Amino acid sequence: MPYVVTQSCCADASCVVACPVNCIHPAPGEPGFATAEMLYVDPRSCVGCGACTTACPVGAVVPDTALTPEQEPFREVNAAYYDVFPHADRTPLALVPPQRRLGRPRPVRVAVVGAGPAGLYTADELLRHPEVTVDVLDRLPTPHGLLRAGVAPDHRHTKEAERLFRAIEEQPGFRYLLGVEVGRDVTRAELDERYDAVVWAVGASADRRMEVPGEDLPGSCSATALVGWYNGHPDHRHLDVDLSTERVVVVGNGNVALDVARVLTADPEALAATDVADHALAALRTSAVREVVVLGRRGPAQASFTTPELIGLAGLRDVDVLADLGGAEVVGDDVRSRVLRELAGRRPDPARRRIVLRFLTSPVRVLGDDRVDGVELVRNELVPDAAGVPRARATGATEVLEAGLVLRSVGHRGVPVAGLPHEPVAGTVPHAGGRVEPGTYVAGWAKRGPTGFLGTNKSCAQETVEALLDDLDAGLLDGLIDGRPTEAGDLSALLAARGVPVVDLAGWRAIEREERRRGEAAGRPRVKITDPDEARAVALRPARRGRRSLSASSR
Repeated sequence: MPYVVTQSCCADASCVVACPVNCIHPAPGEPGFATAEMLYVDPRSCVGCGACTTACPVGAVVPDTALTPEQEPFREVNAAYYDVFPHADRTPLALVPPQRRLGRPRPVRVAVVGAGPAGLYTADELLRHPEVTVDVLDRLPTPHGLLRAGVAPDHRHTKEAERLFRAIEEQPGFRYLLGVEVGRDVTRAELDERYDAVVWAVGASADRRMEVPGEDLPGSCSATALVGWYNGHPDHRHLDVDLSTERVVVVGNGNVALDVARVLTADPEALAATDVADHALAALRTSAVREVVVLGRRGPAQASFTTPELIGLAGLRDVDVLADLGGAEVVGDDVRSRVLRELAGRRPDPARRRIVLRFLTSPVRVLGDDRVDGVELVRNELVPDAAGVPRARATGATEVLEAGLVLRSVGHRGVPVAGLPHEPVAGTVPHAGGRVEPGTYVAGWAKRGPTGFLGTNKSCAQETVEALLDDLDAGLLDGLIDGRPTEAGDLSALLAARGVPVVDLAGWRAIEREERRRGEAAGRPRVKITDPDEARAVALRPARRGRRSLSASSR
């Protein structure tokens, strides 16, 4: 009974280490690890022991006998990887490198700015060294970044990665300083005075624009903002989302675009079983949306969505998912090509909501007077450039598609991080292996740009921490005497003196408990607190006074 990976997983590699016969790849150290769409189980080597499914923190590995009809394509996806990458010379066991130890042991204090996946994976790597303590700062009173506010609410398995983060948070030497904004509550210079090193793990990015007339009309916004809206991100909780229209157009066809299309056409009562934000659930329950058209300027072979996301979308039971190939041919015999051909051949059911993946189409204008009421589109053709790469070229054939909501999902661009250098073309902080300069480091999107998956942050953090440890061992971070803070003192004391209401680990646990209490009352896993002031009030309520957080007690 071989096991099968059934989604874009977290790439935590727990399953790789747990497997006694080394049948899960790409593994750490192999080409493609943390950049591949997912991990793959070799059906010819798998002995069916189940160690991988026990180790997987998000429940992504299941026995082949338990696959649902919608998950069946993943059986072939796993097997096909080994047809392309057979690697008959692989060693029989997963190899775990020995844990590095500091060459010059002494107490080390590190601040990590950003409590998303990149920041928490960085903290985890640092805390493998008992000499290191880590303070994790974030401007929001709640951590976990895109896992909390970016992953679609119906991707419950992916959200289970919060168990990984909980384990990181409970480690000795870990401390949260949430609700603290660098630049407002504390300066970069004040961080540098108090820590041996500072790692900037901020998701410094903004949505790219379509650069077409009418883009700024009400009813036109970024898909990222909509994702934040239905996930309860404080920055987007007041977003004006008008769902009184029957058709929504999403420009761009990456995974975020598919997530948005799926959520907007989902049964609201099914979403009620998730942690979707209350205000979004109320709006979706009265939604008039019947069709979401997802536009791709190039052909199906160049689409940005991953194969696991396409398979998941195609397997929806209560929504018609169709493909308009725009005259392009899909000739491959791989799973992705077969799924697209099958979608192109489906016949719509007028009684069902619908998602249409439309290719070789670009917007040239968003239409409307006071509000969006349509989009002018142009058909494209693919023309190879000098390097042979297919490029979209407008044919001149246009049409108007009525729509009341237009969402752009055409990528991100990096924005500068205050106080750090900025590379405008890449949109990142210039660095070498995560090192900006000795004492200052980057991880996550500020380091590599808006690329990768949740698990990509793990290998990204490992590289950055290696650079930091190299500098420690080389004596380049010896700015503190005997590892103790200078006269500047502890950061928490400075924040307290300034009256900054800091949320610590115990405060975050109080927020979690309250969200789950509200969820239990509503028959839901949790009801998110989206107002930052309310979250702080819950975290700091008098009943908690006098308690010491687990992390603080380790100081």
